[in-house]
Amino acid sequence: DGGARVEGLVLFLPRTAPGDVGEAEYALHGRLARGRLLSLERPSADRVEPPCVHYVRDRCGGCQLQHLALDAQRGAKARIVADAFARIGRRPVEPPVVQGAGAPWRYRRKLTLALRWVGGRWTAGLHPYDTAGRIFALEDCPITDERVLAAWREILAAAAHLPRVPALRGAVRLLDDGVAFVLEGGRRWPAANRFFAAVPAVRALWWEPEGAPRRLVADRRGAATPGASFVQVNPAVAAALEAHVVARVLAHVGDHASATVVDAYAGAGDAAVALAARGATVTAIELDAEAAAWAASRLPAPSRAIAGRAEEALPGCLPADVVLLNPPRAGVDARVTSALVERPPRAVVYVSCNPATLARDVARLPGFRVAALAAFDMFPQTAHVETVCELVPEGA
Repeated sequence: DGGARVEGLVLFLPRTAPGDVGEAEYALHGRLARGRLLSLERPSADRVEPPCVHYVRDRCGGCQLQHLALDAQRGAKARIVADAFARIGRRPVEPPVVQGAGAPWRYRRKLTLALRWVGGRWTAGLHPYDTAGRIFALEDCPITDERVLAAWREILAAAAHLPRVPALRGAVRLLDDGVAFVLEGGRRWPAANRFFAAVPAVRALWWEPEGAPRRLVADRRGAATPGASFVQVNPAVAAALEAHVVARVLAHVGDHASATVVDAYAGAGDAAVALAARGATVTAIELDAEAAAWAASRLPAPSRAIAGRAEEALPGCLPADVVLLNPPRAGVDARVTSALVERPPRAVVYVSCNPATLARDVARLPGFRVAALAAFDMFPQTAHVETVCELVPEGA
């Protein structure tokens, strides 16, 4: 949100830009206020016209910064990172340069939509930013790859075969030869095979029934890659990020053959494989069993992969020269930072998509200092930013 001060109040206004002058209405929430822009008298020099029809008309919550020029977006993200470190982490840092790669549109290779059974048919869409319980029917998503959107249209054409419940959630992810589809919700799905037959673009189908673990329902891929596991949505920026992370880890271990690295939250193991290829002995830890198995199949001995929770597996993998952390948005469990404080490595390289939880976790590492900080524009048009924080023991 944009921020302003009005008669001593801190006022948050979505879809505003630094330098905007206009009229707003707002409601109090304790010492803070939240509102909406009613009219714009003098627009900011950073403003641009949002190209997405849903951004203004439907108040889509998927993007937050389409009304800002790309340089202004990246400047805002740099300040978000620095502000989180100062206010939450109590570690003042300079705002990092936010690096981009590839196109700022049509970059997403995954799209998750809410599905609602309304009026005798399925509607698939996203939520307005101010009404989380409602969805609007999606016509287009300009930040998403056209092939993902085409697969969604194919899925909706076969939606009569989905479980007949009030609400579902589906995710389409681009593969080399089609897409993977993960459906969440429902207790029974008798027509799953008929659905799969009706959507040739879907190469692998997973289902996560209500209250049960995810399972692979049908598969016609040539290679059983972990198509339902976590993957960065922006391939161009993901490649730049991985190259940076691998280089920074190697910078801390040098070229000695006995270097040991723990890659926690390793996903499918791409970074672990790259580090092992450079001579490091890597232990990859990943909760998703399918991704852990895929990583294990690609790691040369004595490197290995462990399927489990990082907070439970990490203590048994220490000491290590470098620990690489790449957790989900919630950050790491306190047991992870406790283990690192008790048996500190030579460096921690922490990759985060949430500056707030990153700063919180850095504050939990009192014996470490911030040696370097880099940021990547993994999610253009949104307020999210990928940050790489390098930590070394005090005095190192």
